[in-house]
Amino acid sequence: MRYITFVIIPPDGGLTDADRAFGGSAAVTRHSIQHINLLTDGTAVLIFELGGEVERADEILQSSPEVLEYNITKTRENHHAYLHLEANEIITELLSIPNEHELVVDTPLVYTHRGGLRVTVIGEESVFRQAMTEVPPSLRIKLEQLGEYEPTTDRLFSLLTDRQQEILQTAIQQGYYEVPRKVTHKDVAESLDCSGGTVGEHLRKIEATLLAEITP
Repeated sequence: MRYITFVIIPPDGGLTDADRAFGGSAAVTRHSIQHINLLTDGTAVLIFELGGEVERADEILQSSPEVLEYNITKTRENHHAYLHLEANEIITELLSIPNEHELVVDTPLVYTHRGGLRVTVIGEESVFRQAMTEVPPSLRIKLEQLGEYEPTTDRLFSLLTDRQQEILQTAIQQGYYEVPRKVTHKDVAESLDCSGGTVGEHLRKIEATLLAEITP
């Protein structure tokens, strides 16, 4: 299995009107697209990871006619904006390519400092060549890297929910996975304002998710 990493440079700085508005606002910073999916009814779902002023992001989404519904969730450092919107021609054509060619888009899609979107796609090299010819002409593509695909630490970590990431990081920092083990579920839970049973359940799910990805 191979991977190809490239930067998409959208027209006018964004894939959608809301995306362009985020990029054009001094009060909002685009970090990544955590999820993007084309639905069968012709609409699309995107989850943006944003920095900056959540109030300004909310104003942008309220005034965007393409957005059918949205929700913004605050986190400790950044916030996530869930968008259900009418899919424009670029989104429709772009997201149809992986489905037609059996390619996997490795999320998140990360914004560059110039407003491009860095994307990694997994599949067969011969398929890449055919698929690249079908990229909408309004998009500029800059190839960065091609090689053998191996799951990375960042990708594995991104498979966990925000709460699972927080619990795993806390458990590691406190020595739960050291030998001999320095803390119990209850000790970890005291730092997270939850019960030891909740920590144990989350860690079992985390371990199952990660082991399933690395086991041949």
